[in-house]
Amino acid sequence: MRRTLKIKLSLSVGLLFALSALASADGPAPDKFRVDLPPGIPYEVWSYYVPRNNPLTPARVELGRRLFFDARLSVDNTVSCSTCHDPKLAFADGKALPEGVGGRRGTRNSPTIFNAMFNSGQFWDGRAQSLEDQAKLPLIDPNEMGNASHEQVVERVRGLPEYKEAFLNAFGEEATIDLIAKAIASFERTLVSGNSAFDRFNAGDRKAMSDAAQRGLLIFRTKGRCAICHSFNSSFPFFTDQNYRNTGIGVNHPSFMGLTRRALESARNREGADALRKAYVGEGAAELGRFLVTGNSLDIGAFRTPSLRDVELTAPYFHDGSAKTLKDVILFYVKGGNDNPVRDWQLESVDLSEGEQSDLIEFLKALTGDYSRRLVETSGRL
Repeated sequence: MRRTLKIKLSLSVGLLFALSALASADGPAPDKFRVDLPPGIPYEVWSYYVPRNNPLTPARVELGRRLFFDARLSVDNTVSCSTCHDPKLAFADGKALPEGVGGRRGTRNSPTIFNAMFNSGQFWDGRAQSLEDQAKLPLIDPNEMGNASHEQVVERVRGLPEYKEAFLNAFGEEATIDLIAKAIASFERTLVSGNSAFDRFNAGDRKAMSDAAQRGLLIFRTKGRCAICHSFNSSFPFFTDQNYRNTGIGVNHPSFMGLTRRALESARNREGADALRKAYVGEGAAELGRFLVTGNSLDIGAFRTPSLRDVELTAPYFHDGSAKTLKDVILFYVKGGNDNPVRDWQLESVDLSEGEQSDLIEFLKALTGDYSRRLVETSGRL
């Protein structure tokens, strides 16, 4: 039985709208920085996820914003962070698989970075522990930004005059790969989505959600079994259990079953994660998911349970982008996912009528934040 990850937070659920950056000995003394948190996202949760060694300051957030949209961070000046995380697409890219330098295709769908700061691990397989760790890896991925090394990135950034003063203002020193990552992560921690129809309904406005969405909420919590994985409570309101689960999506790839047999043998032989990452390369290897991080047979084909906030805006779905619509997602789970030797033990088929499926989709649409929707409607104008 897979252990369910528990978020150990002792938090009240009061909502505040102003925050001051946490004090830190890292870099210059930070100015106060204010973020308006949307209804539904408690201040205590937000502040818990801001690390003490990288407090938010106006200078860091603005520097991170500039770096996020700067294609000069890629080897050929064509790809920025925003290429795969586009504001006008709710910080996703609308593609099944992302496209990096030279038109190279990635192996997993680009998720939104709205509320990414609250993830227990970054990427679909959780291989990065923080936003800072995550920001470094696309820079040197040959299918993404294509740089040969982090040193190459730092040299290029240091050669851009406009960034010299910006790094001194933000951190008190010249650019390094760690500071580039800290700046980008600071900007990303301002991308918080809430104030959805559900949040207003949950706060007591009984008219905030349509009758269909309210019926969908009941289905979500009961016979639909959705809340088993996409859990929600007032202290962690993100509709995810932060776990990694095999729902059988990997079966879409013709190599998956063969890879699974090899992976089970590797797990029996207790091969280390480093050895696994070297052994499993090439076509289809990405479908092994979390297993390549942990070496645990329970993690074969397992991927992070994504948040459902703003899910209406971030099609296509699943880690391989194989579901084009929310209807496709519902039908996949109605049948109980795709069978395979290591499918998650909690996944099973559910009996939902077409009307119940429609109500469930209406509820999922009620999880779209007001700001996220406006951002998409105004073509990503921040």
